Amino acid sequence: MTNQFKIWAGGALTASLLFFACSSPKGGDSSSKSSVEAKKVATPFFNADSAYAYVEHQVNFGPRVPNTPEHKACAEYLAAEMKRFGADVIVQEAEVRAFDNTVLEAKNIIAQFNPELNNRLLLFAHWDSRPFADHDPDKSKRDQPIDGANDGASGVGVLMELARLIGLAGHNLGIDIIFFDAEDYGQPDHRDLPYQEDTWCLGSQYWGKYPHKEDYYARYGILLDMVGAKDALFYHEGFSLQNAPDLVKRIWNTAADLGYSNYFVSERGGTITDDHVYVNKYRRIPCVDIIQFNPASNSSFGDYWHTHADDMSNIDKKTLKAVGQTLLEVIYQEK
Repeated sequence: MTNQFKIWAGGALTASLLFFACSSPKGGDSSSKSSVEAKKVATPFFNADSAYAYVEHQVNFGPRVPNTPEHKACAEYLAAEMKRFGADVIVQEAEVRAFDNTVLEAKNIIAQFNPELNNRLLLFAHWDSRPFADHDPDKSKRDQPIDGANDGASGVGVLMELARLIGLAGHNLGIDIIFFDAEDYGQPDHRDLPYQEDTWCLGSQYWGKYPHKEDYYARYGILLDMVGAKDALFYHEGFSLQNAPDLVKRIWNTAADLGYSNYFVSERGGTITDDHVYVNKYRRIPCVDIIQFNPASNSSFGDYWHTHADDMSNIDKKTLKAVGQTLLEVIYQEK
């Protein structure tokens, strides 16, 4: 993996002022609007046991690498579960080309709540797992795919629990939850290859250019990436500060109010090219990346990162709870 992706970089970025664009529900549809508002309730309780089970279920399929039976089976599971939660589900299929010219059969899984409303929020994570263990200490295993329990499955597990709760409680806004594919198929660090641009985040790049709805827009987007490790720390990420500074402040303040400041550190971490960059680049949606940052680690993430140690032993229910409850509080404060 190159220093251009998932390696935190220092350096100051100037935070720009941001005004979230809020569109109104479709005119004349007062009955739909009233029925949605009638379902509005207090913030639901995030069930960490449930989220943990969703993470584990993904991992039990095996590595979710595009073009494999495990990948296809997991995609079917994710789509079916989101439908069971009451979402209107679209599986966006695409052929994307990897760094080595492999054509990947990618599937972006899009779950829409209140699809008739224009006033929307976007939550997303990647669901594929790394085809290489390029940071594994055992060099003989570096070309083998990894479980990706934290790097991939954790963010999806949290969002699945959110989807379950939204389906039960309802929400007064339109909520889109997207599981992006082919995020983690970028150039491996253990091979001597010339650097190529944009080999990561292939699913979000495709969706950004070809969204599931023409001229799709949301007030903002929140990305979850590596949000399940024990004692994980989440600092302010650079592109998030640049593109959505007010939202960064609100998320971290909300976490502090809930008693999770031991996870959400109100300090600048670094800058990472992740799915949120392409959502902002192509759809102009202000986005925040909630992602683990470990300044004591060589990778800035954790010693497990892109190794075969990224298994269920990394997943901690307390961390899932901190992230999930914070995110629920943020979206249920919206009007």
